[in-house]
Amino acid sequence: MHWQTHTVFNQPLPLSNSNLFLSDSALREAVVREGAEWDVELLASIGQQLGTAESLELGRLANANPPELLRYDATGARLDDVRFHPAWHLLMQGLYANRVHNLPWEEEARKGAFVARAARFILHAQVEAGTLCPITMTFAATPLLQQSLPAPYRNWLTPLQSDRYDPHLVPGGQKRGLLIGMGMTEKQGGSDVLSNTTRAEKCSDGSYRLVGHKWFFSVPQSDAHLVLAQAKGGLSCFFVPRFLPDGHRNPVRLERLKDKLGNRSNASSEAEFMDASGWLLGEEGEGVRQILRMGGMTRLDCALGSHGLMRRALSVALYHAHQRQVFGKNLIDQPLMRELLSRMALQLEGQTAFLFRLTRAWDRRDNPQEAAWARLFTPAAKLNICKAGIPFVAEAMEVLGGVGYCEESELPRLYREMPVNSIWEGSGNIMALDVLRVLAKQPGILEVLSEDFAQVKGQDRHFDRCWRQLQQKLRKPQEAQGREIAGQIYLLGTGAQMLRHASPPVAQAWCRMMLDPRGEIALPAQVQSDLLLRATGGVA
Repeated sequence: MHWQTHTVFNQPLPLSNSNLFLSDSALREAVVREGAEWDVELLASIGQQLGTAESLELGRLANANPPELLRYDATGARLDDVRFHPAWHLLMQGLYANRVHNLPWEEEARKGAFVARAARFILHAQVEAGTLCPITMTFAATPLLQQSLPAPYRNWLTPLQSDRYDPHLVPGGQKRGLLIGMGMTEKQGGSDVLSNTTRAEKCSDGSYRLVGHKWFFSVPQSDAHLVLAQAKGGLSCFFVPRFLPDGHRNPVRLERLKDKLGNRSNASSEAEFMDASGWLLGEEGEGVRQILRMGGMTRLDCALGSHGLMRRALSVALYHAHQRQVFGKNLIDQPLMRELLSRMALQLEGQTAFLFRLTRAWDRRDNPQEAAWARLFTPAAKLNICKAGIPFVAEAMEVLGGVGYCEESELPRLYREMPVNSIWEGSGNIMALDVLRVLAKQPGILEVLSEDFAQVKGQDRHFDRCWRQLQQKLRKPQEAQGREIAGQIYLLGTGAQMLRHASPPVAQAWCRMMLDPRGEIALPAQVQSDLLLRATGGVA
């Protein structure tokens, strides 16, 4: 007998073989507007390649097969290496080929390089986020190392500028490309790095001997790490290579890899320094200052990465809603679903406009006003965008329903990935305190805000009211209001960009949704249509 229980139908196809750049109108416009129009053709090519089913499968494989710690080799000799799935290495090759690790640091870097690099970063985040961790740290550490590489390692300058990914376990000077990691936090302190107990003692040859541990030792396969340790003059920053100048392994012991909620493709470890050799960067006691030189860039990447994950979640939800039929109509045509997806698209429109204004400030940081803008808005962006990502991806799951909750979908991986950007490089309270610190200590920062917001004054009453409320708080800011203040600064910074660059109906809708306590008012039908069309690159 032949039994046929049912026919499979009304099941949407998964999103693959799309162009991640050309399908995002807001991203295309922001890249051109903020000074990287010269990169549009290459970005379109990168977006096409990353949107293929093959690239998306690499992202899945890298997370389904997490790295493995190899503490010893076959002979019993200490190895302290990490083995990755081949998919990881292919993804890393793509990141290096696209210069996401060093585009602004090229010798002939073009104007707008930060903007172009941010777009490439967002595109890669939509395929696989774990590989962006080593890229971010290498990117942030490179300008510091270009200025202050210890004498025995000056031959690293060439591979630091390379576009070749090289995972071989050999001394850095023999490699075609390098990875740089960081080791900051310890068991007893976490973000309170001043409580670090790792000690550094100066040797007669100018190097230091480090004894201690790191609770989170990021990307343990790196060719060198920047490590915080207590020297005679206070907390200091040290360059700790994997191999010593004589070719022997530096005694940095990997104790175990972290078993993380998400970010599964990437290796994070615990480490101990057994008289490990390090070289001082800067002066003793300047460790925090040295790290903060890089901290802004890593925090910017956290916001960019979260935005990329959110963008992918919306794309998956939109693609599903255009195919799935419910109660006689496609989901996208159901009024409640159309309202929900439009609001999600509007949220991302604001984020895109704001983030690329922020990357332009980083591009022009030799201008004091632009540097101040970047210094204030970077921690505000990290706090608010990274926090927004968790409920955003959960909402996208609901669009798909039960299938979105199952591992065959991309969304569970995106959801698990979201919290790391909120926690890494300073959690929410740390970011709020940093915003308050900038407001208190950055000369002329209030004038920068006033000048920026004055240019859009009178265009929207919700924006004007929110700015008046913030000015009241800034007269005597309280630490307990830190998150609220940082949130308002971010929203106003985003609102100013929307009022400048979005169509008036879309800008007004954004201000009403994000700045009006009654923001649940439905979006106008034409605004919905415009947003949904832009979210698919104008082809839906």
